[in-house]
Amino acid sequence: MFRLWGRIFRNTHMIKDIVIEREDDTRTHRVLGAVDEICRIWDLGRPVWLDSNIADFKKRSKTRFTRDNFIEQIEFDYLEIQVIEE
Repeated sequence: MFRLWGRIFRNTHMIKDIVIEREDDTRTHRVLGAVDEICRIWDLGRPVWLDSNIADFKKRSKTRFTRDNFIEQIEFDYLEIQVIEE
């Protein structure tokens, strides 16, 4: 079972969180599918994965998406995702 934890922070406080469970064929499909599902549930645009996000995620299975990762305006400081079970 693959589980990804998504959290939204504003002013250092967590204001939303969700855990998404996926069972796709590859880790990449599980991660991207979970991020898409989080964005759909919270009505967010999909974040752009920058090189720094990819490097963080490969190293720690965790990354943050800030305003620089979104095309539209966001009402929070960052979206953080973390793999909590593989």
